[in-house]
Amino acid sequence: MTNNIEWVAVDWGTSNLRLFLMRPDGTVAEQRNSDKGMGTLAPDEFEPTLVALIEDILEPGSVLPIICCGMVGAKQGWQEASYLSVPSQPPKGSAALRVATNDARIAVWILPGMQQVNHPDVMRGEETQIAGFLAANPKFDGVLCLPGTHTKWVRISAEEVVSFQTFMTGELFALLSKQSVLRHSVATDGFDDAAFDEAVSDAMSRPQGVTSKLFALRAGTLVSNLSASQARAQLSGYLIGMELAGARPYWLGMEVAIIGNDALADLYRKGLVAQGGWVTTHDAAGLTLAGLATAYSDIKEKTA
Repeated sequence: MTNNIEWVAVDWGTSNLRLFLMRPDGTVAEQRNSDKGMGTLAPDEFEPTLVALIEDILEPGSVLPIICCGMVGAKQGWQEASYLSVPSQPPKGSAALRVATNDARIAVWILPGMQQVNHPDVMRGEETQIAGFLAANPKFDGVLCLPGTHTKWVRISAEEVVSFQTFMTGELFALLSKQSVLRHSVATDGFDDAAFDEAVSDAMSRPQGVTSKLFALRAGTLVSNLSASQARAQLSGYLIGMELAGARPYWLGMEVAIIGNDALADLYRKGLVAQGGWVTTHDAAGLTLAGLATAYSDIKEKTA
């Protein structure tokens, strides 16, 4: 045990790195952040980046366990942690990849992602949130929605990921609002709830007409009184509505748990509730940490 820190939980994404120094009682002693995500690092730069962030708590003759999830385990990451195929339980600590390190003061494991071969799809990072959710809700039988750049819809039954589907809605919003002709009409902030609600309903009823509706946002700011904040809300509503229409086989008649606590997650909640969905919301960051803690407990038990 190092400075009363028993282990370190690491959420290492494409753009950012978050780590949590964990006490023996399972509480967080400190959170540390870095902008050195997977996308900025070569494979041989991961270990020095990690060690630099925790150098002050490392001691000679002591080995600090470190459990990682996220894009750190991608092909372009520190070392590839192969996917688990669904249907399957989310990866346990026993499935984690032990990474060889130059620094003898650390022992590093990377959790694998999950893959779906039939109807090809992959996730890396979300599976740890799912593990955290199931640790607290083992009897859950329904669908998880994980909003983000690439939103995941995940069917859960008997504590297993049965199937999942990814929608690139968040990335489409970013591309259209920042790089298409709509960048001249869509505000960077501000929001109109009524405009969003109407756009969601319209897109769900007539998803085939969304691409025409999108150009109408540009025209509306030129020849009508459509404000830039209304255009932003409608763009979000059209895209999320189109996604909800496509994901209907997942959520229709099912309990849906949204994993996320930001404004985007709330938009999904609003859209689903407006369609009569049975929805609960759950903290994404807390579930990531819970999933990493579950993996650490498994590793600790098997290496004791």
